[in-house]
Amino acid sequence: MHSAVRVEGLTKQFGGHTALDGLHLEVPVGAVFGFLGPNGAGKTTTLRILLGLSRPTSGSVTVLGVPVHEFSTELRQRIGYLPGDLALPERLTGRSFLSDLAALRGRDLRSQHELLAERLDADLNRPMGQLSSGNRRKIGLIGAFAPEPELIVLDEPTGGMDPLVQRTFRELAREAVADGRTVLLSSHVLDEVQHAADQVAVLRSGQLVAQGRIDELLHHVERTVHLTFASPLPITAIEHLPNEVTSSEISENQLIATLAGPAGPLLKAVAKWDLVDVRTTEPDLEDVFLSYYGSGDGAASDLVDGSMP
Repeated sequence: MHSAVRVEGLTKQFGGHTALDGLHLEVPVGAVFGFLGPNGAGKTTTLRILLGLSRPTSGSVTVLGVPVHEFSTELRQRIGYLPGDLALPERLTGRSFLSDLAALRGRDLRSQHELLAERLDADLNRPMGQLSSGNRRKIGLIGAFAPEPELIVLDEPTGGMDPLVQRTFRELAREAVADGRTVLLSSHVLDEVQHAADQVAVLRSGQLVAQGRIDELLHHVERTVHLTFASPLPITAIEHLPNEVTSSEISENQLIATLAGPAGPLLKAVAKWDLVDVRTTEPDLEDVFLSYYGSGDGAASDLVDGSMP
């Protein structure tokens, strides 16, 4: 089995609204896979279909080698899940709740619960109704990771958590992958995905607009290169720049170029002048996202700065 999740032509309609429109998606086994898009892009709808919680209008979905229309208790046992709208019994303590979850799996996971609670600095003794949203999500993370399932599906996993706990979460995700398991991470926090994920998929209006390794996606995003020379450049220098340069400007002994592709052809083109310094502004996942959504898109701006609920 090479794919933990395979989605082909997935469509989901709610009345006259199309939430997913012919979505194709493949999540490889043994990877942290980031699922990106603002509210309304179709992320949560996709996850609910993967988990057998909602039926597709059309298309096929396979999870851990099993067609989703054959979703069973046995398949559910192989999956860990943290929903975005996590609802926990307010009167139960975290320890009691996790014990009940483990009992549904027919397992004793107390030692795993205690270990994860220590790593995440989670309070298992207080009623969960007394916990902050971030601390309740810690309980949800423990429930998802403790059984060591083959596939861990996480919807906005670290909302309300401090940076140290977010770092611990990333460690847990990497440990799961090192053990051959798969983590599907849906988030609107680009920094979280960039530091945790091996691959990402970007959704827009229910359609896949990009999928691949982060380094591959970054390679296709424009970046700015500042080249400094020992003496002023002739204005004719910009006439011989390669196609990878989409715009350029000469200012005395500096050439400022916008580059879409490798820097090698540019450096070769200016080799006849005395180059003394090269500085580049490297793109990040925010640049990738904005290249598909556009910086003027209000939803995209919310996603980038992490302010979306």
